[in-house]
Amino acid sequence: MTGGIACGKSASGEALESLGVPVLDTDAVGHDLLSNDPSVKAELRERFGPAVFDGDTVDRKALGRVVFADESTRRSLEAILHPRIQTRVRQWLATTGAGRLAAVQVPLLFEVGWEGEFDRIVCVACSPAVQRERLRGRGLGDSEIDQRLSAQLPVEEKMKRSNIVIWTDGPKERLAEQWRRVLDAIKD
Repeated sequence: MTGGIACGKSASGEALESLGVPVLDTDAVGHDLLSNDPSVKAELRERFGPAVFDGDTVDRKALGRVVFADESTRRSLEAILHPRIQTRVRQWLATTGAGRLAAVQVPLLFEVGWEGEFDRIVCVACSPAVQRERLRGRGLGDSEIDQRLSAQLPVEEKMKRSNIVIWTDGPKERLAEQWRRVLDAIKD
């Protein structure tokens, strides 16, 4: 599962889990690495310095401000995290997802070239107005929203490159129903 920032991937993950599908969220894997992997912290400290730390804890907001302001800096963070995330995804699929339907949330699926790793790709999408409204609800200003949106492929491109599109402008009940239909179609 992929999609743009604030397009409903987390709500989709919850809907899938409620339907009995195990879900791995690569954002959560990345957060775990930032919090708990000493080698990641060491590489971050070496690359970005103390400004992205609060003591020994990675300050994700400070890190976000730094990496979304400059593409090469963002690429440096991705070079640290993405190989480790991909390893964890493969391990999870080999155990939890082996022989059964499972979902992996990968916001930057196409950007990192992982589309070949999966049988089907579902893009979770919403209108640009709803997306921006959701991001404002997270406390981001317009310039921060623009930075984050420009760091990803446009949602329209992700939709074109996916097998299935789930539209999330409506209520959560509609989202769950869309996922039920997708699962029924996949199982057939």
